[in-house]
Amino acid sequence: MEGWVSTAAGAHLRGRATRNTKPEVVLRQHVHALGLRFRLHVPVAPRCTPDFVLPRYRVAVVVDGCFWHGCPEHGAAEYRGPNAERWTQKIAANRERDQRNTRAAEADGWTVLRIWECQTRRDPVGSALRVRSTARGES
Repeated sequence: MEGWVSTAAGAHLRGRATRNTKPEVVLRQHVHALGLRFRLHVPVAPRCTPDFVLPRYRVAVVVDGCFWHGCPEHGAAEYRGPNAERWTQKIAANRERDQRNTRAAEADGWTVLRIWECQTRRDPVGSALRVRSTARGES
């Protein structure tokens, strides 16, 4: 891609998983243990495919990676490495896309629950309970 500085980190990042990441899998295990059943990677609106959905409750769950989606606690807001300006633009565009996708899914009748990667790592049970509360309409 023109305009990017080639780095060893770039080669590493190109190989990153986009589906079935460890935080997603751990969250799904805890949600399943609570008795909730879900389907994986089901499109809920045009160009909007959450990590998993609970079709019975029309809840779409997305686990946002801290770096890629600009977590206020662990995101790349202060990234100062090579391509810092490009990364800032990329992450801002990711956040805008996330908002568009959330609005599109909600317009189609889905409740969208976005959970930060760091929350699932820090408290997977609490994150799963949040999914259950959302499904039950408690939040």
